[in-house]
Amino acid sequence: MVSFVASLAAFFAHVIPVIGGFTVAVVAIITGFVARGQIKRTGEQGIWMANAGIIIGFIHIALGLLVLFFVIFVLGIALFGIWASVSSGGSPSPVPSG
Repeated sequence: MVSFVASLAAFFAHVIPVIGGFTVAVVAIITGFVARGQIKRTGEQGIWMANAGIIIGFIHIALGLLVLFFVIFVLGIALFGIWASVSSGGSPSPVPSG
C-alpha cells in the first residue's frame, strides 16, 4: 500500500524544491519491490498495489526525464540562437555594389 500511495503522491510532491516528486517516486519503486518480495514469501494479498506502485513510479521518473531533456533542448536552442546573433555582431554585413 505504501508503494501505491507514494507513487500517486509523487505527482503532487513537485511543490517541494529539490527533492520533490522524483524522491517520492524512488521511494514508491523501492517499497514496491520490497512488498513484492514479502508477498511472495508470505502469500499475502496486495501484489497489484505493489506492481502498480512500481509501474507508476517508473512512469513518473521517465516522464520527468523527458521533460528535463525537452527543457534542456529548448534552452540549448534558445541560448545557441542568442549566441549566434551576438557573435555575428548583430548587424548585417555590407553588400558590395557593383
